[in-house]
Amino acid sequence: MMSPPTKVISALVAALLPFARAITPELMLAAPRRSAATVNPTAQLAVFTSTTYDWAEHEPSTTWNLLHVATGNISELPWGSEVSEVLWIGPTDTSVIYINRTNDEVSGGISIWSADIGAEIIAPSSFITSLAAPFSGFKARQTENGDINWIASSLAYANNGSAYNSELATEPYSTARYYDSIYIRHWDAYISHERYAVFAGTLGNSNGTWAQKGDVRNLISALEYNVTRPETPVQPFGDSGDFDLSPDGTSVVFLTKAPHLPKANYTASYIYQVPFDGSSAPKAINGPGSPAPETAKGASSSPRFSPDGRYVAYGQQDGISYESDRIKLYLADLNSGEIKNLAPDWDLSVGLLKWGPDGQHLYVGADYIAATKLFIIPVNSDASFIPKNVTGSRKTSITDFDVLPNGNALVSSNAVWTSRNFYTVTPESHIEILFAANDVDPGLTGLHPEDFEEFWYPGSQGDLQHSVLIKPTNFSADEKYPLVFYIHGGPQGYTGNTWSTRWNLRTWADQGYVLIGPNPTGSTSFGQKLTDNITNEWGSYPYEDLINAYNYAKDNYDYIDFDNAIGAGASYGGFMTNWIQGHDFGRKFKALVTHDGTACGECKYQTDEIWFINHDNNGTWLNAMQNYNKFDPLDHAANFSTPHFIVHSDLDYRLPVGDGIALFNVLQEKGVPSRFLNFPNENHWVQDRENSLVWHTEIYNWINYWTGKVDSLSDTPIKS
Repeated sequence: MMSPPTKVISALVAALLPFARAITPELMLAAPRRSAATVNPTAQLAVFTSTTYDWAEHEPSTTWNLLHVATGNISELPWGSEVSEVLWIGPTDTSVIYINRTNDEVSGGISIWSADIGAEIIAPSSFITSLAAPFSGFKARQTENGDINWIASSLAYANNGSAYNSELATEPYSTARYYDSIYIRHWDAYISHERYAVFAGTLGNSNGTWAQKGDVRNLISALEYNVTRPETPVQPFGDSGDFDLSPDGTSVVFLTKAPHLPKANYTASYIYQVPFDGSSAPKAINGPGSPAPETAKGASSSPRFSPDGRYVAYGQQDGISYESDRIKLYLADLNSGEIKNLAPDWDLSVGLLKWGPDGQHLYVGADYIAATKLFIIPVNSDASFIPKNVTGSRKTSITDFDVLPNGNALVSSNAVWTSRNFYTVTPESHIEILFAANDVDPGLTGLHPEDFEEFWYPGSQGDLQHSVLIKPTNFSADEKYPLVFYIHGGPQGYTGNTWSTRWNLRTWADQGYVLIGPNPTGSTSFGQKLTDNITNEWGSYPYEDLINAYNYAKDNYDYIDFDNAIGAGASYGGFMTNWIQGHDFGRKFKALVTHDGTACGECKYQTDEIWFINHDNNGTWLNAMQNYNKFDPLDHAANFSTPHFIVHSDLDYRLPVGDGIALFNVLQEKGVPSRFLNFPNENHWVQDRENSLVWHTEIYNWINYWTGKVDSLSDTPIKS
């Protein structure tokens, strides 16, 4: 059944809920979480998922939806959470194949189906084949003979390279784990023998019926290495963006960590090309022995074939051990081997990357002034070319986009005030809104762009720095609001106009606060110099910047009660909150909140990615120990006195839980009011909705108590 247009829904919501109200954690966590939209070949239709949460049933519910690009109308498809992926491919422009997470033949496997989802009628689904492992990240192309060539990723056995299925694997009698090199563990899991790989297969068509044709093969197992085994997608955050299939379905490119370097110590990764049929071993496009520029040795990203298959565009950093180095845009000619750096003087990092339909332009997502924006770069641009922000002053941040046949883009975005927007944008920056979640979802009613502001304050090094300011619902400049002073993680990151279900800054503000989120030294999206300047300066320049931001806001915003302020931060922001606790600035706050922040300088080698800590401290712990110790929060424990709430979870192997426990123990020994919240099944992030509700409930109770909004702290902590 087709839904009414977004404007009609908006009017209905406005009629039912005529007054704006604050967004609560329950509303935010239960509200629909919509994926990016993926368009069909004619750009008339796009598919996306929407997942809501039922607090009564304690269960999520997922639907697949069809966006009609010309009108913004949305209709529902007959699939739920059992379908993991949908690909537009087949005999018509509305043909799809989709991946079902279940497999009636093999436990832990998946199944592939075909269907036609035209605007007026949805044809019955047809089963194609079963695959005996949980493949994901499918990409597919139709070949000259009508077959569909596909690639996807799966864990692979170390001994024979075949796809790994944990439900079919034999459990060893011992639980021992045994290592002679690092990593031992990464992000939230201990390293096992298996590695991810790209696999290839073919669907053949006989009299209108699709079926698996031939074997499924591992395309990266023949890549030689002497230190680090090949793996793609690169873990823990790699996805299908780490590989691509040529338009004619005959060639594959993928990236993997440098095979000659220890992967825990270096960020370097390279792109390789391999025939789809696996008839020869992968060949380096930009790795050792390739014609890549001498300066380009670092991490690679987003390899993408051109529409004619001759070129591969990709991003790459210079440094081999700096994860926040600038990502430059390169173009490799697969015929000649020539590699060209496009827009080399552009001082932003390439993120999302897709080709225009003419094969002469690249569409690039890049972080720019605390949001991801869209830029278009001609492949024949000269060295002086500086790309233009096509999305202009549109106050949302891009999460993904598809380039349409006419050169426009269908953008999926979000903002502090909306969890999902869909809009089209032309190269000339004309924008047409198709969908806005805050106009449709009852749980997001009351969220508006006007509640988000930005200001610039003087940085400690003579520069101007950026900060966001978020107001609560029904804000009045005639009232006084306590302050939440939020410090972002990274440290190479930013606080910007983005939606998050983990640190949703709007729900903080809607507890009755004005939230300020500065972007001090180390922040990204403002040019590489500001990012680089934090190296070996974690507790100096940024600390001074934050004080400057606080003082500037105090001098300029009369509606903020600076005598009733809260400081909070996660990851690096957690470290900085701990650092502030031990210094004079800590006395400006009624209470502090640290989520997964380091507290012990000498303990930093507990982390997983050694390259990060080596780079940011200008050396290893063995040869630069003084750098690790100079910004140690626990060295200033004698000054701890501000009430402090600490969150640290057991599966956080990036910044292990011991730092949070140590900080809590010291605060308790000193008699400083403090609480410790732990989740045994969460990593650096709290993602489970039930856990997230506890996280929000307990933290908000804490800050509201110390700012005088509630009379008592919760009585839920475990007593000794």
